[in-house]
Amino acid sequence: MSRVIYIHPETPQQRLINQAVDVLNDQGVIVLPTDSGYALATTVDNKKGQDRMAAIRQLEKNHYFSLLCADLSMISQYAKLDNAQYRLLKTATPGPYTFILQASVELPKRLFGNRRKTIGIRVPNHPIVQTLLTAFDGPLLSTTLILPDAEISELFAEDIYEKIAHQVDLIIDGGGTNFAPTTVLDMSDGMPPVLIRQGQGEVNAFL
Repeated sequence: MSRVIYIHPETPQQRLINQAVDVLNDQGVIVLPTDSGYALATTVDNKKGQDRMAAIRQLEKNHYFSLLCADLSMISQYAKLDNAQYRLLKTATPGPYTFILQASVELPKRLFGNRRKTIGIRVPNHPIVQTLLTAFDGPLLSTTLILPDAEISELFAEDIYEKIAHQVDLIIDGGGTNFAPTTVLDMSDGMPPVLIRQGQGEVNAFL
């Protein structure tokens, strides 16, 4: 059975953030709020955690997970960026976007699937995620918490606890979240980006 901790959505308590970091370092799977609903997350090197997240969502084998990154510096460690892509990301992050980029050699090959060498990367504009990523000092492997037969992500920690408390190690209650998904932009073949999904993020300035 998982624990639930309430972290203030605007001024996260560092001692509670540190508890979440401890769970991640113990190869746990956590639930955390983002600017586009709640999400599942674990460390990049946690293959069992990745499999647990896939089982919770009943995902197909070749589902592509995303990386949650704190900033551009962290992104550049795990994805290949040219100058034009860097400038776009500098303008759009943090924010409700997922960017598909060429992956660097720092990422495990199992994340690619079918030899695909791209990775979706997010820099959420949410204080809890930002504080957690900074404290953890690395990216997190993540997927939006959309349960089987649901059409949108889970929005409230109380509902999540009732549904999957026995399948995760920690649930961070950060209050209600926005249900609208991120805007997905594919930059894996260079610029200009290709719009894959229109979500919260505006794209007129990028296309």
